[in-house]
Amino acid sequence: MSETFTKKELDEARKLFKGSCDFVLGVAGLEQLPPADRSEVAFAGRSNVGKSSLINALTGRNSLARTSNTPGRTQQLNFFDLGGVLYLVDMPGYGYAKVSKTQRAEWDKLIKGYLRGRPNLRMVYILVDGRHGLKESDEHLMTMLDEAAVSYRIILTKCDKSKKAEIEKIESTLEASLKKHVAAYPEFLRTSALKDIGIAEMRAALAAFK
Repeated sequence: MSETFTKKELDEARKLFKGSCDFVLGVAGLEQLPPADRSEVAFAGRSNVGKSSLINALTGRNSLARTSNTPGRTQQLNFFDLGGVLYLVDMPGYGYAKVSKTQRAEWDKLIKGYLRGRPNLRMVYILVDGRHGLKESDEHLMTMLDEAAVSYRIILTKCDKSKKAEIEKIESTLEASLKKHVAAYPEFLRTSALKDIGIAEMRAALAAFK
């Protein structure tokens, strides 16, 4: 379930993402946030859902965002400057990261403060493993975003690893869930960083915010 983009929109987005995209800074406290001088979009998701791999696929780079098999590797808000017109923000993974309660509380405080107080935040992309569908921790974040009146959109990852019947069942459940959340974008995207599925369409969706 996704919208259709024109050839012009896809081409312009490809050119944008083919250009410069540089790591700016890692933010561990709200006082470190860069000036809100451009639109920004954030990527959130359970630990090891494939955020770093997706960001690398979108930008055509192998190591812009670090990937790891160890859950919870991203422990701060990582800002990337896309062509001087848009910030891409890699948020800390949630779910089953092996961290202390104190550190998790600090992460929660950082995320809630960021979501509620960032006027230039245009969209949060919640990445959901296409093999497993929504989890309780995903629903928790969705409710948090509803309450903060921050728009968000679901991105299914690793869709090349699911059989057609399995992912259709997951998508049906997802569609029903989205109708219950007021800040949710009604359409989601199916992606695979490995097989380049949905990458061009997601670039176009992101480019619309610049």
